[in-house]
Amino acid sequence: QVQLVESGGGLVQPGGSLRLSCAASGSISSIYTMGWYRQAPGKQRELVAVINSGAIIHYVDGVKGRFTISADNAKNTVYLQMNSLKPEDTAVYLCYANLRVTGTRIPADAWGQGTQVTVSS
Repeated sequence: QVQLVESGGGLVQPGGSLRLSCAASGSISSIYTMGWYRQAPGKQRELVAVINSGAIIHYVDGVKGRFTISADNAKNTVYLQMNSLKPEDTAVYLCYANLRVTGTRIPADAWGQGTQVTVSS
């Protein structure tokens, strides 16, 4: 079994900052990619940022220059530093990982439960 546990969401004023964390635990053999998606009410889930085992990073256009993704491979943890937050960033942020469970041969996707980020004055 694998678990992704997020933390760090909350309510922040426009222009403020939040830092999200996601720790992967369980019977993990390898992690290939970790990252963050978000889903706002009435909208489709969208990619925010991902980082792979080669430290290659991808951001969705709307967060470039404001959000920074990083990872601590030793802790199987990914972070998302969010600065200059806007009301349109309001969403449930979900942690994602593509990994291989111990004893299996094919990578699989894992998801966290999500953490609410609300940007409002």
